[in-house]
Parts: sequence; structure tokens; C-alpha cells
Amino acid sequence: MRLFNFIASAVLIATLLLPRFAVADPEVIELRGGQRLEGEILKETTEELFIDVGVDVVRVPLDDILSRRGASEADHTILEQESDIYRIADQPVRRIQELVNDFGEGVVLVETSSGLGSGFIINDRGYCVTNYHVVERETRITVTIFDRTEEGDFQRRRIEDVRILALNPFFDLALLQIPTQENYEFTPTYLARDWELEQGEDVFAVGNPLGLERSVSQGIVSTTNRNFDGIVYIQTTAHINPGNSGGPLFNSRGEVVGVTNMKLLETEGLGFAIPISYVKHFLENRDAFAFDENNPNTGFRYPDPPRRSNFGPLPTPE
Repeated sequence: MRLFNFIASAVLIATLLLPRFAVADPEVIELRGGQRLEGEILKETTEELFIDVGVDVVRVPLDDILSRRGASEADHTILEQESDIYRIADQPVRRIQELVNDFGEGVVLVETSSGLGSGFIINDRGYCVTNYHVVERETRITVTIFDRTEEGDFQRRRIEDVRILALNPFFDLALLQIPTQENYEFTPTYLARDWELEQGEDVFAVGNPLGLERSVSQGIVSTTNRNFDGIVYIQTTAHINPGNSGGPLFNSRGEVVGVTNMKLLETEGLGFAIPISYVKHFLENRDAFAFDENNPNTGFRYPDPPRRSNFGPLPTPE
């Protein structure tokens, strides 16, 4: 009996003398396949993680992990107002399904008498960005928004009398204003910071290719600085087709990193988008590109210089 009491006392003392280690906070692991795990990290190597998910220990290769964050970190968006016309926000990396569900309502269908394209809402006043070539030489513009019902379905609302606020033919950008609607609040998208986009980063486009409303295409950033005629574009493998023009290119945090506007003909996986830095410059200097309803051809374009017709030697000055 004395031996038992001695052993018990020794165990108790040893337990009290052991250093106390804090229990590791659980982490949320986002996988590239869209799955999500939450649990305590038991072991981490250069190639894999071992995660205690409560009922089992899961081994996850590091190459399959899209993002990691503490479970205690808030999932809600931290809003930052960078401008009087658009917004940016700190958001976690999430699955495309979640991002489309949250921000898809901010993507609209833009219709004119000559065709259709896409656009996206940037504030609660109904300001909408699209491509210049979508509304070029048009004054009667209609926008279809997709209003989410209480059941989670989308209801189409066709809105006429959309105003043109500014046009920039040089960077193929246009700013519209959708009239406010009774019993409806606009769902704005967030613009990304200029320096956050990297080559190989996951992106996705939402638009209306060939009139197929709210279509989603996923890809990566092929390069961030493809040069065409002195203008830099984002090249992406996300499929871009007629009707996508003017729609947003999102990153994996649901931020708009570019405006889709063209692709190489007879190819797939070679789409291009106007970088968000150009978009911000256009929005912040929109007064310089303000649309004049009395002169639908504004803004101004510089004509090309005349070409030489005589390619002989230049005359010698006397």
C-alpha cells in the first residue's frame, strides 16, 4: 500500500513539474480540389502535413494545399474604402463555388442594339464597369442583373435607361450607371490591390459568353505583362469568348484583378484581361473621360500620322 502511494505521489509530482505546452490552435486547410479540412496539425514535413480532424489523422501532401489559416481567424470580409467609387477588402482564399455564390450577383449582362457583353458592379450606387467596345457608338443600353431570391435562386431583372458616365477607348474601358431599383440593393465586387497578382496564380472569369448567362471558367495567370500595341495585358488560360467582354477576372479571394476583353481567334486558353491598375486609373480620373451626351463620339482619339508615299531619298536642302 505504501509502495502504491509512493508511486502515485511520484507520478503526480512529475506531472506538475513537466513543462506545460499550449495546445496548438486548429487550422483550416483549403485544398486545390475544393475540399476543406479543419483540425490540429500534428506533424509537418517538407512534403506533407498530418492533421488530426477529430475522428482520424489525415495525411495531406503540401502540393495539394491551396491555403492555410487559423480557425480562429474571422472568415468575414474586412472592408477598406480606397476610393469614393470602388472598394477593396481583405478576404481569405476560398473555393470558387463560395466566391461565385457571394459575388456572382455583382456580374451583369450588358445589351445594346448591336450585341451583348458583360460588366460588374463596383458600388452601391449602381456604377458598372465594362469594355468600351461593348457600348461603342451606342446610347441605348440595357443591363440584366441577377437578383437572388430567398430560396437561393436567381431572378432576372432587365433594366433600361442605363447611363454612360465615362469612356476610355485607349484602354477599352467604360463606366455605366444602372438606375436604382425598388426593393433591391446592388452587390458590389471588390477590386484587388495592384501588386497581388502573380504568374501561375489561380483565377476565374464570370460572364455571358455567347449569351450563356453567368458562365464560369477557371484557369491560371499565364503572364502578368503581355504587351500588345504598347498596352500591357494579363494573359490567362481561363476561357474567354464573345460575350465575356467587360466581365471580371477574379483571383482566389474573390477580388477583381482584371477586365476580360479579348482572346486569340481559333484558340482556347489564350485569353486576355485589362489589369486592375488601368481600371483604377480610369475610375479615379473618370472626369477626364466623361461622356458627353451631345457628342456620342467622345472621348477623343488622335488620328494616325500620314504615311510617306515617296520612299526615295529625301531632298537635299538648298
